[in-house]
Amino acid sequence: MVLAGRPAHNGAPFGPDALRVVGRAFDEAWAQIATFFGNPLMIEGARFTLASAILSVAGDESRDVGALKHAGIQAMAKQYKLQRTYTPKN
Repeated sequence: MVLAGRPAHNGAPFGPDALRVVGRAFDEAWAQIATFFGNPLMIEGARFTLASAILSVAGDESRDVGALKHAGIQAMAKQYKLQRTYTPKN
């Protein structure tokens, strides 16, 4: 996931540690929900939505991969109405 130069909430760029955490949260979240999205166009849109959801709660002080991943998955579940039986893995 490319996030270089992406501003945080306050307009400051993410530092390298925060970028690693955000990228890992995205990768882990996507690995858990990717099977819900079938065609390339749907996948592209879903990945963008997931990235946006994670970035919306991340800040340069972000260090909790699990919390960011959970926030991203919850946003996706709401946006795409994923199966109610879906339970995120930690």
